[in-house]
Order: sequence, then structure tokens, then C-alpha cells
Amino acid sequence: MKILVVADSQRGKELKDKTAAVADLTLEFVQPDEGLSVEFLNRFEMIFDLNFNGDESSIQTYSQLQNRIVVLNSVTVALHQFYAMLKNSNSFFIGINALPTFINKPIAELALLKEADKSIVLKCFEKLNWQTEFVKDRVGLVTPRVICMIINEAFYTLQEGTANKTDINLAMRLGTNYPFGPFEWMEQIGITNVYETLNALYHDTLEERYKICPLLKTQYLESL
Repeated sequence: MKILVVADSQRGKELKDKTAAVADLTLEFVQPDEGLSVEFLNRFEMIFDLNFNGDESSIQTYSQLQNRIVVLNSVTVALHQFYAMLKNSNSFFIGINALPTFINKPIAELALLKEADKSIVLKCFEKLNWQTEFVKDRVGLVTPRVICMIINEAFYTLQEGTANKTDINLAMRLGTNYPFGPFEWMEQIGITNVYETLNALYHDTLEERYKICPLLKTQYLESL
């Protein structure tokens, strides 16, 4: 199987590591900001766009593909939002949790809009030897929604002076048996990804629990 991976270096490495043991697999990597033609994309059986953010140029290009399987990062742009912007297409589109640190987890978190596509998608991921879990198509999917909300709450706790970062990380690891504390997780995911996920969640739901903590916003702006 010939696969194109559109991703930054961190996400690309995660996917490369996850597929390292798969035989008869050829991966080609390109950076997210590279302009990709329809002719070039149609050379591949499958495309992973791990940095997809809903930009119009990508959507226009993907709408012209012929019978390809396209896996899109759908953390900040849900699959149904993508389809709403998509013109006629006969390709198969899949949403995936492509936040850094989650790509090479044992189970891939996927979303589908068309139930009829499920059998085709499963066969494709079986070729990659991936375990999959289908979740409801929504902004944030499941795991990113939960983790980013926890990170946001940790910033509120820090902002109020209730505890410091070290204590908050320790409490999370010991109290919930999570592999990382919220601030440790944020460092691995990247504050920009956390901020953008929370921002998309808040605008999608208008729920206060996703309203970005001022301290988190300040640190995000300082990181730019």
C-alpha cells in the first residue's frame, strides 16, 4: 500500500513508528504547508492529513480526488463540518484524533459520517494492523475533549494559587493513574494544539467548561 502522510515532523514520526512493522507499505512524507496537486495525491491509495485545519485550498483539492481514502485530523474541525464545505467527491473521508502523543497509541480514535463506509475503512486499517475505535463525530472527538478540559481546569487551579504545577501534575498521576499530569501532557501535546482545541470546543458548544482560562491564553500568546 502506498500512503502519503501530510504532517509536521512530530506527528509524522509518530505515524512512521506506528506503521514500522507493517509489510508491503510505502510511506511518503510532506510538510503541511506544501502545495499538493490533485495529480500528485491521486498517486497514493491512502492519504493521512494529520495537520488538517479546514483550510479551503485543501478542501477544494480533496474534493477532486478519485476513490481515495483520506484520513483527516478532525479534532478542531469535525468531519460533518468538512463535508459541509466539500463539493462533490467519491472518495472516503475519515476523522482521526491526530493530536501529538495520540497518533501512535494502541487504539486509533476514528470518526465516520457515513455508516456505509465503515466496512471499507475497517479493511483498510486492518491492512495497517491498527486497532480502531469509532466515536461520535464531534469537535474534539472524545480523548482530546477530556484531556484539554483537564488541562484548562489545571490552569484555573494554578491561576487561583491553590497549588503549583508540580503538585497538580503529581495529584493527577497518583489520583487518576493517568500517565502524565496536565501540564506534562500539555508540554507533549503543545500549548498551541491545546488552545486551538479548547477554542474550537467553546465555539462549538458555548459551554463554560471549555472557556479558555486567562492564564492559559496568556501563556499561549507568549509562545507565539
